[in-house]
Amino acid sequence: MAKDTKQAGKQKVIEVLNKARAMELQAIHQYMNQHYNLDDMDYGELAANVKLIAIDEMRHAEMFAERIKELGGEPTTEKADKVEREQPIETIFPFDSKLEDDTIIIYNQFQRICSDNGDSISLKLFETITDEEQAHFNYFDNVNDHLKKLGASYLARIAGTPSDVGAPSKGFIANQGA
Repeated sequence: MAKDTKQAGKQKVIEVLNKARAMELQAIHQYMNQHYNLDDMDYGELAANVKLIAIDEMRHAEMFAERIKELGGEPTTEKADKVEREQPIETIFPFDSKLEDDTIIIYNQFQRICSDNGDSISLKLFETITDEEQAHFNYFDNVNDHLKKLGASYLARIAGTPSDVGAPSKGFIANQGA
């Protein structure tokens, strides 16, 4: 009976890890869409930071996938929700703040599930990623406050800034010596 209980607990942890992975996949798509739109609006600094946050979310999705595989599960490839497209700049940052805040709340619940099922490794993974989601929330909330308080003058300061986030990674082909 104990083995069945342990297996059921492992399945609960895999389930929340996959839910979290689906949330990360949705965030990646959302933030990359916003990155492209902010770049098109010529708000390069904002576009660059949203892209970097999307890259953080890619890393999170991969970390969840690796843990799921360690537990014998199959990582999901489905997004948790649809991407909101063509958002005006005034809606992007409150939208993203809410997305991150909701994620933090949910990940705290997932931490309890990991703890209740004796999986300290997945618990630590959620704790680490939750800390990073908090940093994302702080950034989005800060930009939203600037937009509310300073409006057009804040955007004028950012207009025309570069969206380049540095040299692209070498990628697979370059690593193969091609």
